Amino acid sequence: MLHVYPPISPAAGAQPGPRCHALIPCAGSGSRSGRSGPKQYELLAGRRLVDHTLAAFQALPQLASIALVVAPDDDSLSGADPRVQLLRVGGASRAASVHNGLRALLQAGADARDWVLVHDAARCLILPQQIAALIEACRNDPVGGLLALPLPDTLKAAQTDSDVPRVAATLARDDKWLAQTPQMFRLGALEQALAAAEAGGYAGITDEASAIEACGLSPQLVRGSAQNFKVTYPEDFALAEALLRLRGAAAAG
Repeated sequence: MLHVYPPISPAAGAQPGPRCHALIPCAGSGSRSGRSGPKQYELLAGRRLVDHTLAAFQALPQLASIALVVAPDDDSLSGADPRVQLLRVGGASRAASVHNGLRALLQAGADARDWVLVHDAARCLILPQQIAALIEACRNDPVGGLLALPLPDTLKAAQTDSDVPRVAATLARDDKWLAQTPQMFRLGALEQALAAAEAGGYAGITDEASAIEACGLSPQLVRGSAQNFKVTYPEDFALAEALLRLRGAAAAG
């Protein structure tokens, strides 16, 4: 059974509370992006996509470390921030990369009680204040949580026996949310949850919250932003670049 860590009381005296780490899987090939190389290294608004993502986490002094999980032969990332570390333990899937990264953090001295915020490198429009809001909402939660958005559109189920997509039913959307990242859980609890799914090839584990849910727990939903989308398809690059340039112009003005 997955261990649930109780929140640490502010009255715990001089004992330090749990730290917060960021873990950013960055080992994917981005096959749906239409790019010839890994999408995280594509230029957007004058910087690589992953550099925009990294900057949002570097702006938060409360993070003890920021770990990027890359492929074993990846030498594309470097930086002056001493909190940033490269974990060359990328796996065959996102879940495997995250799991390998969690193990590496534990082996490097992170405590199982520490919090870890797992974030998609391709969500390059995340803002520091959104990350901070997730930390504030979850820091005393017994489970943890994730950024998410209530589903704004009508939801359709498709027929499974049709040669072209056709509607089978309209589904109620009142209780439906779109999961985003970061997703924040105790490091030890998330590692245990992924370990439980490892033998089955991480089947059904589409994000960190789904691994925690598979252990019978209910993560907290913390409202995010529609701009925190994952750059996945070719058209997403143009939208992300436009938003980044608008932000840059607003900051300069």
